Amino acid sequence: MALSFSISATIFPPNQEESKFNNRKTAKGIENARNLVKTSRVLSLATSPHESLQKGNWVKLICGASFEDVVDIRNLSMVYTLAGVDCIDCAADAAVVSAVNEGIDAAMEVVELRRPWVMISVNDDDDLHFRKAVIAEFDPDDCPMDCSRPCELVCPANAIKLDDHSGVITERCYGCGRCFPVCPYDKIREVTYIRDSATTSELLRRSDISLPYTGESAMSVMNEMHSIMEPHLKCLNLWQLDGRPMSGDIGRGATRESIAFAVRLAVAKDRPLGFLQLAGGTNAHTADGLRKEGLFQTTLENSNDVRSVLASPSSAFIGGVAYGGYARKIVGRVLSSMPSQQGPSSIEDHPELLVEALGLALGLVGTVKCYHPVHHSSFR
Repeated sequence: MALSFSISATIFPPNQEESKFNNRKTAKGIENARNLVKTSRVLSLATSPHESLQKGNWVKLICGASFEDVVDIRNLSMVYTLAGVDCIDCAADAAVVSAVNEGIDAAMEVVELRRPWVMISVNDDDDLHFRKAVIAEFDPDDCPMDCSRPCELVCPANAIKLDDHSGVITERCYGCGRCFPVCPYDKIREVTYIRDSATTSELLRRSDISLPYTGESAMSVMNEMHSIMEPHLKCLNLWQLDGRPMSGDIGRGATRESIAFAVRLAVAKDRPLGFLQLAGGTNAHTADGLRKEGLFQTTLENSNDVRSVLASPSSAFIGGVAYGGYARKIVGRVLSSMPSQQGPSSIEDHPELLVEALGLALGLVGTVKCYHPVHHSSFR
């Protein structure tokens, strides 16, 4: 089971007049990004993360509990902060957390925004979010020349590189498992691990629990977990309904299971205390799927709505949506097109790519936030 912790900090945005964007071309591109944010009404629609949960327009970016490419994480965090996400969830690794905050800071140099929450993920048991692929007993150099290398083709994170002898690039692998069954030589294995939460337990508060739908027992499991946590809770808890884990980038239908999970909870009389958020298979079609079920930013007229104990009775039944693989994929295509260079590459150094990536992120986040649609090509 995956657990997430929130990091609370007060960090003031940097002085806009001391911006580092001095290069004329870069400054013009940054201005375009700033205008895109403003024209999309990100600033006027921004609310506190808590209020977003109540309204049902909370959006979380999931960088991945096992994704540790700090350059991509930093740039993803910048782009999605500009797009107005309420929270960024990442691996419980000091370098990763620093990369997230660096990306947030970079975004706030572009435009003064409400700072998103940062969550880190740990696990207390075997969990498919906490695994890596390894090529066991096999030198990448020995991969037969006539092998079609389906592992490379199927990997959504570009974490397998055989041409340059890298094999599995550990920091990029987030454990989706798609390469395991396709290797014709059965040489790819998984390695699972458990994050050590003890070192951060004094600083962090448990706020987010991710769990898959487990059939008829799901409600009783959730309520049992809440009864264990309740004496120690010092904040509102958030249930992450993991429909089909790590699959949102596969296609439209991947989101069906997360929506079905929400539908089952909507009719349950014993649903647990706390906010509810969809994940696992979420993509650009999730909000529309919720609308079709009458669950998008909808308050259930139910006097027994137990969430009213923690939030106002008018809170939306589904607090929002978390996007992982799909969010990383659409922006990752742009990040991968950045020119290679020595040292870390910042997306704001490539303003046209920043505007392109931001337009894609706004398009996704906007399905939940209901932004004013603006085509990013107008700001190039």
